[in-house]
Amino acid sequence: MTDSLRARGFSIVMLTLLLTGWSSTITLAQDAQQAESYLRLHYVKHEYQIPMRDGVKLFTSVFVPRDTTKTYPIMMKRTPYSVGPYGEDKYPARVGPSDHFVKAGYIFVNQDVRGRFMSEGEFVQVTPHRPNKTKPTETDESSDTYDTIEWLLKNVKGNNGRVGMAGISYPGFYAAAGMIDAHPALKAVSPQAPVADWYFDDFLHHGSFFLAHAFRWLTSNATERPKPTAEPAKPFVYPTPDGYKMFLDAGSIENINKLYLKDTIPFWKDMMEHPNRDEFWQKRALMPHLKNVAPAVMTVTGWYDAEDLYGSFKTYQAIEAMNPKSNAVLVVGPWHHGGWASVDGDQLGVVNFGSKTSLFYRAEIELPFFEKYLKGKDVPAPAEATVFETGSNSWRTFDHWPPKNLQQKQLFAKASGKLESSAPAASTAKDTGFDEYVSDPNRPVPYTAVTTNKMTIEYMTDDQRFAARRPDVVVYQTDALEEDLVIAGPLDVDLWCSTTGTDADWIVKLIDVHPDAPDPTPLASHQIMIRSEAFRGRFRNSYEKPEAFKPGEPTRVRFELLDVLHRFKKGHRVMVQIQSTWFPLVDRNPQTFVPNIYFATPDDFRSATHRIYRDQSHPTSIKFGALPVSKVVAP
Repeated sequence: MTDSLRARGFSIVMLTLLLTGWSSTITLAQDAQQAESYLRLHYVKHEYQIPMRDGVKLFTSVFVPRDTTKTYPIMMKRTPYSVGPYGEDKYPARVGPSDHFVKAGYIFVNQDVRGRFMSEGEFVQVTPHRPNKTKPTETDESSDTYDTIEWLLKNVKGNNGRVGMAGISYPGFYAAAGMIDAHPALKAVSPQAPVADWYFDDFLHHGSFFLAHAFRWLTSNATERPKPTAEPAKPFVYPTPDGYKMFLDAGSIENINKLYLKDTIPFWKDMMEHPNRDEFWQKRALMPHLKNVAPAVMTVTGWYDAEDLYGSFKTYQAIEAMNPKSNAVLVVGPWHHGGWASVDGDQLGVVNFGSKTSLFYRAEIELPFFEKYLKGKDVPAPAEATVFETGSNSWRTFDHWPPKNLQQKQLFAKASGKLESSAPAASTAKDTGFDEYVSDPNRPVPYTAVTTNKMTIEYMTDDQRFAARRPDVVVYQTDALEEDLVIAGPLDVDLWCSTTGTDADWIVKLIDVHPDAPDPTPLASHQIMIRSEAFRGRFRNSYEKPEAFKPGEPTRVRFELLDVLHRFKKGHRVMVQIQSTWFPLVDRNPQTFVPNIYFATPDDFRSATHRIYRDQSHPTSIKFGALPVSKVVAP
């Protein structure tokens, strides 16, 4: 092929891509316009300032069906992200959990939470719940929800006396917090990817700071608002798309604030002053307070939720434990954060799931749940757990989560990068019983091969070969599996390690290694990440009281990798990667123990040699539950 033909071909490809992009944009705009037109045709919009028990008024948009021949349940969302557009003549393109609800007929209520956008009052991040209110004017999200429902029932005509709530992410937190000591009319709630404990959700994972994510979210959503406004904060303009370089060049977390934030984010400052899980964080944990909730609760999340996977599983578990009379169920699909509501759900990154899982969920799971409990429709109740099995691309239902019939298994790190089910033997002269690597915080392992200044949603399914090839990443893997292996529920990491420094982070990734293929296939040889987690080593014994490592001393570090339901197919391998930097997703540990890691100086950041032990006395392993393969129907 001549250069001119190549150039022509390239131009045609680029033109096709551009036209495809324009076509998609036009289609989305047309869909939004049609949705707005449908809403205008069938609903009347009202705006209210609803008074709370302390006199603060919360801005609330209400959409009531024009058909007044019957009554409707109320579907409510409380959000810190704006209920705009503002004005009774201005309609959004979408209300409710999905378009199915608009056509089914509901009264939709959207509310700016206290201190956000057009609502009065002071905004508090992840409002602490007050279980014992001693004064009639004391408030929290539970009381604000209760007061709102009470007002709506009395003032919005055409309601049937039943209320439902749903929300994703931060609105998921408000849904969960709002169902504590639930109003009698609140019959069904769906917290979806809810924030539950910000020391383990979103910005912090076992004390490690998710830098790229926290920076992006806080610069967009956490600037001060001196008075009610309809205007959103101006987004931060990144000086470069290369976040790895941007955050590394800043030199320290303190410098990031000085260079870019300039003390404009109050909650950033709060986090920096509370690196340990002290009272500041403890009082923001919602799980201990999830009592007397609504009669029906459906917690929803996605396996690839990079933000609030912890909150989803812990919220479901807390409701189950403290509300024996409540019908609490769980739904987990192959989705990124909020993907069940925003995309078709057939693919994420390089992984294809075989069907449009989100469309199925919205039509066959979410809508019937609310139709049953808010309208009394004669539809089957959802299963205790409706869960998508990745690897085989199949939906499964369980009467308990994690499943009860799990076989407990354990894989041990061995010499030569092996991962085996047999416990290790004593070390020998030929085998020292450990693997070691030099971790240099000034040359950290990137969390993705993509150049980005943010946390990508695809990193949860990224091919990890780029990391496995680095000398500061230790890799263990099984032989090719002789039969399918289905892992279900949480995984326990039992790590024996040491460092020549006095502090260290430990990142552990569970990976599905696809077999080689003579003819290229979409996932041939890929190392697809299934689950991962970061742990700040200083918190190995207590999140409240950090401890330095003793240089060179073997030390046990244990933590949980959150739930999975994944089928490792015959011929695949199970891989575990261990590393100590994951940048800029996670901030850099200086590897020198300092009282407050966020105020470490550039001189504190030092290289250290880390060891992973795998001998008889110090067996590094990963424990998990496996479903009996004989009882699993092959896809």
